[in-house]
Amino acid sequence: MKTYIALLRGINVSGQKKIPMAELRQLMDDSGYKNVKTYIQTGNIIFRTEDSVSESTKKIADAIKAHFNFDVPVFVIEPSHIQQVLDECPFEDAKKVKSYFSLLYATPDETIASELNELSYPNEEFLVTDKCIYFFSAIGYGRTKFNNNFFERKLKVTATARNYNTMMKLLSLSQELA
Repeated sequence: MKTYIALLRGINVSGQKKIPMAELRQLMDDSGYKNVKTYIQTGNIIFRTEDSVSESTKKIADAIKAHFNFDVPVFVIEPSHIQQVLDECPFEDAKKVKSYFSLLYATPDETIASELNELSYPNEEFLVTDKCIYFFSAIGYGRTKFNNNFFERKLKVTATARNYNTMMKLLSLSQELA
């Protein structure tokens, strides 16, 4: 069995697409996943399975659709993916620990990514790669010009953002299951 992390996009935000974590854990258990853990209300699931990444992605999305009656983008990754994203962060440690990481569900078009990387705004830094958008804002994520929705629209790729602390916690929880 392998340990995976599933990231759900856009749940429990402003009363939209409400999914109670206890109900989600039960749904995952009922779907055959083992050692299911969730972390905070934003849709972070750690679990073990014999299924592949693509099988788990489809199975989880279908189960959520059937149970909650709405679609949710699901991104299933191995813990090593998160570790690699953190290891490749272009920011110095002081900025890295205050950064956001928008994990990309697909590889963005290189030309569009290059054009975006040319943009700048005072007190904000970002880098678009094939796996992740690394983002630091000195004014805080809630007040930024460049948020996850902005990047999704420009890149035409679904993404889900997590802060440094969440990324570290997901790694830690996944290591407990290994």
